Amino acid sequence: MAIVKSKIIEHLSDNYPNFLNKDISKLVEIILSQIEVALVKKERVELRDLFTLETRIQKKRLSRNPKTNAAVEVPEKNTIHFKMSKKWFKNLNDD
Repeated sequence: MAIVKSKIIEHLSDNYPNFLNKDISKLVEIILSQIEVALVKKERVELRDLFTLETRIQKKRLSRNPKTNAAVEVPEKNTIHFKMSKKWFKNLNDD
Protein backbone atom coordinates (compact mmCIF):
# COMPACT_ATOMS: atom_id res chain seq x y z
CA MET A 1 0.00 0.00 0.00
CA ALA A 2 1.43 3.33 -1.03
CA ILE A 3 0.66 6.38 1.04
CA VAL A 4 0.47 9.86 -0.42
CA LYS A 5 0.82 13.23 1.24
CA SER A 6 -2.91 13.94 1.04
CA LYS A 7 -3.67 10.71 2.94
CA ILE A 8 -1.19 11.66 5.67
CA ILE A 9 -2.84 15.08 6.00
CA GLU A 10 -6.29 13.49 6.06
CA HIS A 11 -5.24 10.98 8.73
CA LEU A 12 -3.67 13.69 10.89
CA SER A 13 -6.71 15.97 10.58
CA ASP A 14 -8.98 13.07 11.61
CA ASN A 15 -6.83 12.35 14.67
CA TYR A 16 -6.30 16.00 15.63
CA PRO A 17 -9.57 17.84 14.94
CA ASN A 18 -8.44 20.91 16.95
CA PHE A 19 -5.87 21.80 14.27
CA LEU A 20 -6.87 23.48 11.05
CA ASN A 21 -6.41 21.47 7.88
CA LYS A 22 -4.21 24.19 6.35
CA ASP A 23 -1.93 24.13 9.43
CA ILE A 24 -1.52 20.37 9.22
CA SER A 25 -0.85 20.65 5.50
CA LYS A 26 1.82 23.31 6.11
CA LEU A 27 3.42 21.18 8.86
CA VAL A 28 3.68 18.11 6.61
CA GLU A 29 5.07 20.28 3.79
CA ILE A 30 7.73 21.76 6.10
CA ILE A 31 8.80 18.35 7.42
CA LEU A 32 9.09 16.82 3.96
CA SER A 33 10.93 19.82 2.54
CA GLN A 34 13.43 19.77 5.43
CA ILE A 35 14.06 16.06 4.83
CA GLU A 36 14.65 16.86 1.16
CA VAL A 37 17.02 19.73 1.99
CA ALA A 38 19.03 17.52 4.34
CA LEU A 39 19.34 14.75 1.74
CA VAL A 40 20.44 17.23 -0.93
CA LYS A 41 23.17 18.38 1.48
CA LYS A 42 24.12 14.68 1.88
CA GLU A 43 23.19 14.73 5.56
CA ARG A 44 21.69 11.80 7.40
CA VAL A 45 18.02 12.06 8.42
CA GLU A 46 17.05 10.09 11.51
CA LEU A 47 13.59 9.82 13.01
CA ARG A 48 14.18 7.97 16.27
CA ASP A 49 12.30 4.69 16.65
CA LEU A 50 11.17 4.90 13.01
CA PHE A 51 13.83 5.04 10.30
CA THR A 52 16.97 6.66 8.93
CA LEU A 53 17.58 8.03 5.46
CA GLU A 54 20.98 8.78 3.97
CA THR A 55 22.48 9.30 0.56
CA ARG A 56 24.97 6.85 -0.86
CA ILE A 57 26.96 6.91 -4.07
CA GLN A 58 26.17 4.14 -6.53
CA LYS A 59 29.29 3.50 -8.59
CA LYS A 60 29.20 3.58 -12.36
CA ARG A 61 28.64 0.20 -13.91
CA LEU A 62 28.14 -1.60 -17.16
CA SER A 63 24.56 -2.78 -17.63
CA ARG A 64 22.52 -4.32 -20.42
CA ASN A 65 19.42 -3.10 -22.22
CA PRO A 66 17.04 -6.07 -21.83
CA LYS A 67 15.24 -5.31 -25.08
CA THR A 68 18.29 -5.10 -27.37
CA ASN A 69 20.86 -6.83 -25.12
CA ALA A 70 23.23 -3.94 -25.87
CA ALA A 71 25.76 -2.83 -23.26
CA VAL A 72 24.90 0.46 -21.57
CA GLU A 73 27.18 2.39 -19.23
CA VAL A 74 25.26 3.69 -16.22
CA PRO A 75 26.98 6.73 -14.70
CA GLU A 76 27.74 7.23 -11.01
CA LYS A 77 24.74 8.55 -9.10
CA ASN A 78 23.45 9.33 -5.63
CA THR A 79 20.77 7.10 -4.16
CA ILE A 80 18.75 7.25 -0.96
CA HIS A 81 19.27 4.43 1.51
CA PHE A 82 16.36 3.64 3.87
CA LYS A 83 16.81 1.66 7.06
CA MET A 84 13.98 1.04 9.50
CA SER A 85 14.56 0.94 13.24
CA LYS A 86 14.77 -2.33 15.13
CA LYS A 87 11.66 -1.35 17.09
CA TRP A 88 9.65 -0.74 13.92
CA PHE A 89 10.98 -3.95 12.36
CA LYS A 90 9.98 -5.94 15.43
CA ASN A 91 6.48 -4.41 15.48
CA LEU A 92 6.05 -5.16 11.79
CA ASN A 93 7.09 -8.80 12.12
CA ASP A 94 5.39 -9.74 15.39
CA ASP A 95 1.95 -11.23 14.93
